[in-house]
Amino acid sequence: MPERKVAVASSVGLHARPATLFVQAAARQPVKVTIAKVGGDAVDARSVLFVLGLDVRSGEEVVLAAEGDGADAALDELTELLSTDLDKV
Repeated sequence: MPERKVAVASSVGLHARPATLFVQAAARQPVKVTIAKVGGDAVDARSVLFVLGLDVRSGEEVVLAAEGDGADAALDELTELLSTDLDKV
């Protein structure tokens, strides 16, 4: 199963607007994507409540994982998104 580690660039972490933008992007993917804090339990990246529940702060690393046809492309897109300060988009 492909995985990517990425540091969250948004100044407020994955809260409110950045989390919503991330969840919307994850929901558009052709594969199910999970997100977790490093060493933590993975949650469905399509759920804003689960993503907010991770309490990811700015600069913290998360692990994205996906399986299936298109997994690498999905992870690349979501990694790029999290590497961007979504507060300024």
